[in-house]
Amino acid sequence: MNRGTRTLIVLAVAVLAAGAASYGVYTAIRSIPERRVEIATRNAVVAKVKLDVGTQLTSDVVKVVPWPEKTPVQGGFADIAEVIDRGLVSAVVENEPITQSKLAPKGAGYGLPPTITPGMRAISVRVDDVISVAGFVVPGTRVDVMTIIARDNSQEAMSRIVVGNVQVLTANTRYDQEEAKEGQAIRSTVVTLLVSPLDAERIALAQVEGKLMLTLRNPLDVTPTESNGVSKNALFGTPAPQPVKSAPRRIAAASELPPPPPPVVKPYLVETIKAAKKSLDPLQ
Repeated sequence: MNRGTRTLIVLAVAVLAAGAASYGVYTAIRSIPERRVEIATRNAVVAKVKLDVGTQLTSDVVKVVPWPEKTPVQGGFADIAEVIDRGLVSAVVENEPITQSKLAPKGAGYGLPPTITPGMRAISVRVDDVISVAGFVVPGTRVDVMTIIARDNSQEAMSRIVVGNVQVLTANTRYDQEEAKEGQAIRSTVVTLLVSPLDAERIALAQVEGKLMLTLRNPLDVTPTESNGVSKNALFGTPAPQPVKSAPRRIAAASELPPPPPPVVKPYLVETIKAAKKSLDPLQ
């Protein structure tokens, strides 16, 4: 038997031994009885489907599922009756637990009103593709409201930021943020903003007296917008009036000076006394 044949026999025996060992391990593992450990659970109300902001919860859109008791849902509900006829103030996805922070208070209704923060107001402004930044002013974005208006009843127009860093609640009648997260534009003619009562008055006045524009800003940029506005003169850079410079004084040469006037010769006077009268007469 040569060396090559012996090598093939050794390899074949090794492969057969490895296969037999693997099969034995597999058989031993399958023979181990299955043991199931019961995990303590509790009920949790979750969404059956994706739900948008303002949705009224009914028994058709929510369900009860078992939830591990060791990791309870903070602010969650165990009974569907506790969430029925309440509106969502935050969108949820399928099988996401319904929590107290995502629901409007009882009796507050549903739709847009429950999403308005206490002390704030919702105001709508008419926009177009230009004013709404080509449709990218969508629910959830932050904008600055700018107006272009004539100042002091003059013909000179001026632009200025009216309100800064306000949240967009709706674009048209949409108040879901799904398309905003996907970066898609929403063609809209009306945008609803969440502002304070004072800012609502400013926007209302600016909308009546001038033209509104919206400037989109980064949601992480919370720095207040500080601007004194830009007038037409400042835009075109009208130069300020310059002072008139006088020509330098030239000293005339001696040859250019006029001749001096002739000296004045005073005449000699003769004093004459006649009786009590005295007179001065020039000398002849």
